[in-house]
Formats: sequence, structure tokens, C-alpha cells
Amino acid sequence: MNNSQILFEIQDTIATITLNRPDKLNAISMAMLEQIEATVAQLENNREARVVIMTGAGDRAFSVGADINEWEKVIADDPIAMWRAWDRPGHRVFDRLARLHLPTIAAINGYAFGGGLELALATDLRIASDRAEFALPETKIGTQPGWTGSQRLPVLIGVARAKQMIFTGARIKADVAERWNLVNEVVAHDQVMARAREIANQIAANAPLAVQFAKTIVDAGVGQGVEIALEGFAAALGATTHDGKEGPSSFREKRAAKFTGR
Repeated sequence: MNNSQILFEIQDTIATITLNRPDKLNAISMAMLEQIEATVAQLENNREARVVIMTGAGDRAFSVGADINEWEKVIADDPIAMWRAWDRPGHRVFDRLARLHLPTIAAINGYAFGGGLELALATDLRIASDRAEFALPETKIGTQPGWTGSQRLPVLIGVARAKQMIFTGARIKADVAERWNLVNEVVAHDQVMARAREIANQIAANAPLAVQFAKTIVDAGVGQGVEIALEGFAAALGATTHDGKEGPSSFREKRAAKFTGR
């Protein structure tokens, strides 16, 4: 899917999603949010891709967050619209990305502010340019993180440091982000995508189902996606048993099931 705000391609089992508003520093519009969700939905049923890289077009920004001009128009006459039209859709899309069965890598090629940082937090791994800067600056404009930053950031960097970033709205540089465990690695600016692809290829060379199961159990271990991990694995295991096959068969054949406990 290629369009004006999102670019998407799959090459050699590596899917790449590019936020494509470089003139706006890849600020996230509602249209872009919808396109991200559509792309993730496509990947949920894709058998070709094994790893997903997300990055921003241009060499200045991954994303500077929500498009404030569009946001202001939405909430001008109805403050509750902020929750209804921005916060809820953002949570839905970012949670869907975070729960994608495929491993995801953010190639952070510049500024990652507000919703842009929250988008990166929804990925599994983060590779940052040495020019990258990070911030949750919402308190500077009279609001607070609205797309899961207040929840995901403390898991990565600890409560006190997350509060520092959120309360002050101050930017931190890439070396500090690495020291605080916000990013996995910092590399030279012109090597961000190359390093992300190198890691993606290492992952893609492994057994894809094993990687996907590993992602699921690691996430569940820290309280993320516990429900799908437990119910999904139970369903998969049950489907391999005699009783798991007998139930649907008896239903289709309109007969009483003969369960054996095997």
C-alpha cells in the first residue's frame, strides 16, 4: 500500500512502514493513524513478512507526534472530542501494533516527540540515530501523553525517569536514551536503516513461529497481552488433541460428541 502519508513494502520477508510527511516532520494526522491501522491489519494475515521495520521519511524526524493543527480543529467546539476522536483511536492503533504477532523495529532517524515517541514505544526494538532526540512535551501545551506513553515509558525506563520526561517535557539526546534503556542501540545517522535491517535479517533467519511465540510469552511475562497469550496457546494446544478435533467434527456431523480426555 503506497499513498501520500504511509509507504509500505515487503522485501525479502522484511516489511517496512514509512511515515511519509517529511515536510511536516512526519506529524501524525488522523488519516495517517487510519493508514497505520490498515497496514497492521494487512500484516496480521500476511504469511510473507517475518519482521516489520517502522521509520520516518526524510532525515530530520521519525515523528514529532500528533498534528496539532488538525487536533485543534477537532476539539475546538467539543473538548470531549479529544478523548473520542484522538485518544481512543490512537490507543486502539498503537495497541494493535504492539500486539502484532510479528517482531517490530523502530528505526528512529531523528526527532521522536509526543505521539511519535509513543509510536516507537509500541514496537519491540528501537534503533536510534545519534542525532535523534526524544520527548513527551505534552505538558508544555496544557495536556498529557494520550497515546500510551504514560504506561509504556515507565516499563522501559522506570517510573522516576518517565515522570521526569513527562513532567518537564524536556528533550533527551540519543546517548541518554540509550543509557536509560529507551532505545536498544544508537548508531551513526546514516546507518540507522542499515542496522535495523541487519537485526531484522538476523531475526528473519530464525524459525518464524518460534520468534512469534517468544514475543508473545515475553510480553505476557511483563503483563502485556496476557489474555491472548493464555487463550491463544490453550486454543492451539487443544486443537492438537483428540477432543479438540472431536468437538468440531461432531458439531458438523450433527451427532453426540465422544470425548476421551486425550
